[in-house]
Amino acid sequence: MQLGLIGYYSDFVVYPIVIVVLAAIGLTEAGAERAPGWIAIMVGFLVLWTLTEYLLHRFVLHHVPYIKDLHDRHHVEERSPVGTPTWLSLGVHALVAFLPMWLLSGFVAASAVSCGLMLGYLWYVSIHHMIHHWHPNHPSYLYTLKRRHAVHHHIDENANFGVTSVLWDRVFRTARL
Repeated sequence: MQLGLIGYYSDFVVYPIVIVVLAAIGLTEAGAERAPGWIAIMVGFLVLWTLTEYLLHRFVLHHVPYIKDLHDRHHVEERSPVGTPTWLSLGVHALVAFLPMWLLSGFVAASAVSCGLMLGYLWYVSIHHMIHHWHPNHPSYLYTLKRRHAVHHHIDENANFGVTSVLWDRVFRTARL
């Protein structure tokens, strides 16, 4: 949806704060003995985010009515502040990941899972912003991602769904360089 500049940039302020606070509380609750397990869960869900990102982009942003229309607008107006409001994305994180995990496994696991997914989401929105607004040096990780994303936007919208990684596009054979 169309966001104002404060709404567009709020992810870059709110998510780091939420991640740090949740991690501090989760690690404190875990204690020194369970901290390595907390970190392993968090890293695992950070990696899982890359698959989530791919699936959301490929199947939700390109096929679900209304959401597809908003995403199509992003393809046309690449630099426009179109995105998901922070309150909505945080609400989805809470309802889909944090609360179910807390009920099933307790606060420590829920905080680790949520921190991993939210860190992945922050990485995604940051990279996505950079590839649309920055001019990275050749050849760099960011330049490669920008070039891949430009192919998705301008040449083949049925390819290159991964924004932060090419891994799942290769696995599912949707990579086009």
